[in-house]
Amino acid sequence: MNMITNHLPTAELQRLDAAHHFHPFTDKAGLAAKGARVITRGEGVWLTDSEGHRIIDGMAGLWCVNIGYGRKELAQVAARQMEELAYYNTFFQTTHVPAIALAAEIAKLAPGDLNHVFFAGSGSEANDTNIRLVRRYWDVKGMPWRKTIIARWNGYHGSTMGGGSLGGMKPIHAHGGMIDGIAHIDQPYWWGEGGDMSEDDFGLARARQLEEKILQIGPDNVAAFIGEPVQGAGGVIIPPKTYWPEIQRICDKYGILLIADEVITGFGRTGNWFGSQTFGIKPHIMTIAKGLSSGYQPIGGSIVCDEVAEVVGGAGEFFHGYTYSGHPVAAAVALENLRIMQDEHIVEHVRDVAHPYLKERWDALADHPLVGEAKLVGLMGSIALTPDKAKRAKFPEAANVGYRCRERCFANDLIMRAVGDRMIIAPPLVITTGEIDILVDRAKKSLDECYQGLKADGLFVA
Repeated sequence: MNMITNHLPTAELQRLDAAHHFHPFTDKAGLAAKGARVITRGEGVWLTDSEGHRIIDGMAGLWCVNIGYGRKELAQVAARQMEELAYYNTFFQTTHVPAIALAAEIAKLAPGDLNHVFFAGSGSEANDTNIRLVRRYWDVKGMPWRKTIIARWNGYHGSTMGGGSLGGMKPIHAHGGMIDGIAHIDQPYWWGEGGDMSEDDFGLARARQLEEKILQIGPDNVAAFIGEPVQGAGGVIIPPKTYWPEIQRICDKYGILLIADEVITGFGRTGNWFGSQTFGIKPHIMTIAKGLSSGYQPIGGSIVCDEVAEVVGGAGEFFHGYTYSGHPVAAAVALENLRIMQDEHIVEHVRDVAHPYLKERWDALADHPLVGEAKLVGLMGSIALTPDKAKRAKFPEAANVGYRCRERCFANDLIMRAVGDRMIIAPPLVITTGEIDILVDRAKKSLDECYQGLKADGLFVA
C-alpha cells in the first residue's frame, strides 16, 4: 500500500481528491473545479494546510475537537490499546475493560438518573438507536401504537435515514425521503421568525406548538420529543429563556419521552458538562458523540435513564447494535479525553475564562454595519448578517452572503462556518484569551471585506 505524504504538490493532492474522494455535503463538480483545501497538521486551536497557511479553527473541526489538536496522550492511549486489544465486540454476552470504564465514567458525569450508555459510532447512529429505543419502550409498556416522534424544522440529528428524518432540514429529506412516524414543529428562532413578538412570548408560542402537535396526532400516539439544547447546524439558534421550561412542562404533562441531542452541546461546549444543565432540561435520553473523544476517534452513544433502561433491558433481547458499539480503541481514547478535561479543568475554563472574554468581544460585533445580532452560549456563537438591522431583514438568496463571508474568512486564515445568512463559531474549548483576540480580529476583518464587496456589487439590499 502506498502511503501518501504531504510532499506531493497541492495541485496533485487536489487532483487525486477530485478523482476518487466523494465528500459529504458537497457539490462534487463544484469542488473539483475549485480544488479542496488540504489540511496537513493540527496543534491546539491551529491548523496548517498544504501551502503552509496557519489557520485558526473557529469550528473545532466539526464542533468536536474540544481539547484541541495534537494531544499526544490520546495517540499513546490508542497505540497501547491497539497492542493490547485492537478490537472486540460487545454482542453475545461479552464486554471489555474500555467499554465498561467509559460507560461508568459517562454515567458519573451525566445529570440525574442517566446511568446507562448504549454505544454507537457517531451521533447519527445514536439517534437511529433512539428511534428504536423509544418505540421498543412503548411496545414493552403495552402501547405499541405510541410510535410518533416530534422534532423541529431546521433541527439537525444526523444524516442517516433515521437521523435525517428526525432532523428538519428539507434538502436532506429531498435526497432519499423520510421514514414514517416523524412530525415537525417550528424552531425557536426569534431573530429570523419572531416578528413583533417579544423574545419571551415567542419562546412560549413556539414551545406550545409541541402541545398543539401532540393533540393533533393524539397523545396516545406520541412516543417522544427530540431537540438540541441549542440548534447547532441550523445556525447556532439559542432559544429564548422561556422555551425549554415550557417544552419540559408539556413533555411531563403528556408523559412523552424527552430526548436531548447533546452531540454538539455535550462535554463542555455550553460551559457545563451538558447543555441540558445549562438550560434546565431533564431528558430521558441524551445523544452524545463529537466532544466525547474530542473527535480523535469516531464514537457516539445514547445515555439512557434508569426507567427506560429497565423497561427495555428487562424485556428480553433488544435486537439492535453496531459492529463498533463500544469499540475498545475509541472507548479508551474517549476515557483519556474525559480524564484530561477533568484534570485540566477545561469546562471551568470555558465557563469562567473563555466564555466571558469571548462574549465581550463577540457582542461588540453587533455594532458592525453587516451584523444584526451576535449571540453566544459557552463557546458556540453566531452572527446574523443583515442589510437592515432595524427590520431584521434578510439578503436576497442570490447575494449568497454567507458563502461570500465564509470565503473572506478562509482568505484571512480563519475557519468560520456559514449557515444561510448566519456565520457561526465553536472553537476548541482550550482557546486562550489571546487566541480569542486573533479569532475575533480576523472575523471583523472578514466582515469588513464582505460588507465592502456587497456594497461594490450593489448587493447590500433587503
